[in-house]
Amino acid sequence: QLLLEESGGGLVQPGGSLRLSCVASGFTFGISSMYWFRDTPGKGLERISGISANGGSPEYIDSVKGRFTISRDNAKNTLYLQMNNLKLEDTARYYCARDRQGTVLGQGTQVTVSS
Repeated sequence: QLLLEESGGGLVQPGGSLRLSCVASGFTFGISSMYWFRDTPGKGLERISGISANGGSPEYIDSVKGRFTISRDNAKNTLYLQMNNLKLEDTARYYCARDRQGTVLGQGTQVTVSS
């Protein structure tokens, strides 16, 4: 059974940082590309970042490029998203997925950026 457990969200002021984690189980994490999504009432579910199985070829949407860094630890079956210089518009529930469509998501972790 595929399971994805996101954590690390919270309340942070603009300009602050958070590191999200996603622990995966139920599939061979080390051969799977992985992705981060976020869901907001205005935009819906949006894929924001991805990384290949070996940790290369990171991809980001323009609005987070230069501020967010995706990484992974295949020995720990864990995906990360380091988020720096957070902005109000980054407020969302964040999810990880193993496919570009976000077919299966975990419960997500809430990130709220507010002064």
